Amino acid sequence: MYALSIDNVSFSYANDVATLREISFQVHTGEFLSILGPNGSGKTTLLRLLDRILLPHAGTITLGQRNLALFTRSELAKQIAFVPQDSGTQFPFTVMEIVLMGRAPHTRGAMFESARDRAIALEMLETTDAAHLANHPITNLSGGERQRVFIARALAQQPNVLLLDEPNAHLDIAHQLEIFDLIKRLNVQTGLTVVSVSHDLNLAAAYSDRVALLVCGKLVALGTPDDVLTEQNIFDAFRAKVIVDRHPSIQAPRVSLMTLQ
Repeated sequence: MYALSIDNVSFSYANDVATLREISFQVHTGEFLSILGPNGSGKTTLLRLLDRILLPHAGTITLGQRNLALFTRSELAKQIAFVPQDSGTQFPFTVMEIVLMGRAPHTRGAMFESARDRAIALEMLETTDAAHLANHPITNLSGGERQRVFIARALAQQPNVLLLDEPNAHLDIAHQLEIFDLIKRLNVQTGLTVVSVSHDLNLAAAYSDRVALLVCGKLVALGTPDDVLTEQNIFDAFRAKVIVDRHPSIQAPRVSLMTLQ
C-alpha cells in the first residue's frame, strides 16, 4: 500500500530552470524513506511539494487514493506534518504553546485549546522526551531540545506521514543519533510513514528502509541502502571518491571518503 504516489512531477521556480523533472516514485505506508542528493538537487523542493506548500507544474501527487490538490489545508494537516530545516522562532513561546500549535487543524475554529488538545500535546512531549521542558521558553533551549519540540508539534497534528528536512542539521553527533533514534522508534512502533531529507549518507543508510537519490532534479536511483549507496552511484552524484563497506555492528552500508593524499 502506498502512502504517497508521485507521478511524473515537474517543478520550476520563477527563473524557469527546472528544479525537478519528471519525478515518479511511491512512498510505502509505514516506511522510512530518505531523500539524498547534492546541494541544489531539489530535495527540499520535493518535500514542499509533498506538503503542498508548492504546487507541481506538471504531474500529480496522490495521498492514499486522493489527489493532494483536492485536500483542504486543514484536511491535509491532519494527514501530513512537515518539520522544516529551520523551525526557529523569535518569540519566547513556551514549549507547551509551541506544541499546542500543532493542534490547530483539530480545533475547528475554537479560540482556546481543549483539555484533549492539552493531553495530546503533553503525550507528544513525553513521546519525544521533552515533557520536562513544557514551561520553558523555546528561545532558551539547545538545538537538540528545540528539534525534539518541533517534532512533538508535528506529532500533535496526529499525522500519518511525517516530512523532515534535514532533522540533524546543526546538531552534534550525540544529538543527531538521538533525533534519528526517536524518529525510527516512532516509525517502527506506530507505523508512521517518514520521508526525510538528509546530507548524511551513513545516517540514511543506518535508519532508512529505502533511499531515493536526486541529481539535478532527476531521480537517478531508488531502492534499499545497499542498492543505492554504491561507490559508483555516490561518485556519479557527488563527484566524490568513497569506499563503501559494512558497518561492523549493524551491517548497513558505511561510506568513507577516500583521502586526498
